[in-house]
Amino acid sequence: MKANRNPMTRTLAVTALVAGLAASGLAAAKPPFKGREFQDSFHDTAWVVARTPVYEEINTPRRECWTEQVGYEYSSSPSRSYGGAIIGAIAGGILGNQVGKGTGRTVATAVGAATGAIVGDNIDNDGWRGERVTSRPRYEERCRVVDQWERRLTGYNVVYRYQGREYTTFLPYDPGNTVRVRVQVSLAE
Repeated sequence: MKANRNPMTRTLAVTALVAGLAASGLAAAKPPFKGREFQDSFHDTAWVVARTPVYEEINTPRRECWTEQVGYEYSSSPSRSYGGAIIGAIAGGILGNQVGKGTGRTVATAVGAATGAIVGDNIDNDGWRGERVTSRPRYEERCRVVDQWERRLTGYNVVYRYQGREYTTFLPYDPGNTVRVRVQVSLAE
């Protein structure tokens, strides 16, 4: 088969091929403008000029308690024992009953019981007369609320420079020497 050397046919074939390729490329691509704004954006790198840590002051109060001596408690209690008096009265009564004769025996028993009760009481209570007063320290719990302030790092105030202009932002992390910026281009009227 002979190749077609007609220039007109060749030009039409090339034009059709270029038009087909262009049409398929335009169909796959997004339209460059949406209204008056450019749809695409890109990322670039900007230099960090300054970064300042930002702290938050947080108070977590706590309760602090301790025991403190505030005086003495006095108590007077008749802590007297009567067991010695009873035993002394019995012993004195028996002894008085042994000593006395006849009607004197009854009197001797009564005197012996009374004397034995007094002697037994004095021996048992160590000669104590009146009330016993005891004292002991008295304690109370004291409490107070103590402020406990803490500084927490919340982020950084960052100043960065992009194409000769400086911008400020807040970041929750330390960005280092550079930051990524998104650049969006739109038409100026």
